[in-house]
Amino acid sequence: MKTASEGNDDRVTGSALERWGALALLVRPAYIGTEFVVAAATKGGYSFLADSVSRLGEIGCSPAYCSPRHEVMNGSFMTFGALLAGGAALLSRPLGPWAAGLLVVSGLSSVATGLAPLDQDGTLHAIAATPLFVAQPIALIVLGVRVRDEQPRFGRALIATGAVTAAAAVAFVTTGDSPVSGGLERLALWPVLLGTAAFAWTRLSRRGR
Repeated sequence: MKTASEGNDDRVTGSALERWGALALLVRPAYIGTEFVVAAATKGGYSFLADSVSRLGEIGCSPAYCSPRHEVMNGSFMTFGALLAGGAALLSRPLGPWAAGLLVVSGLSSVATGLAPLDQDGTLHAIAATPLFVAQPIALIVLGVRVRDEQPRFGRALIATGAVTAAAAVAFVTTGDSPVSGGLERLALWPVLLGTAAFAWTRLSRRGR
């Protein structure tokens, strides 16, 4: 049996770990900036509306298109994916087991995507990226349901965001190489960055009270 002192130590340690987890999720929207940095250096033209995010990570160059900063993009997939997996693991208690597990899977999927550039092995890249598009929307919906009683507006916002990102992910996959595929892909991905960061902020704000 633990003493009162040991119990307090465990709570302090848990609080510190959750704080680090929240910080990991809170910085993840910075990922969006890396897309702009990499896209600005492309040669041959790049469209955020028409072109997929994965094109920014292509290693090979041709007269028609080249992404000289592909290392930055692939490193970003891995870095911010690791932050998602690690942050979700550290926040597993407030997130709940299902949302935390789905976000860990999403983070690992992002890491795998960075290790398998689109132009090196398209099939492997698709396999690596698919869990990200499936797990993230579900995680947001599950998390929204979890917090809805305590934070009704925020819970509904998370559920709505999950639904929108799920619809965008389905549209991105089913429409293929369409003139708006890049926009659909970003609609499936970017709101999750903001939703999880908002949840992290609520945890940090609560700790600061």
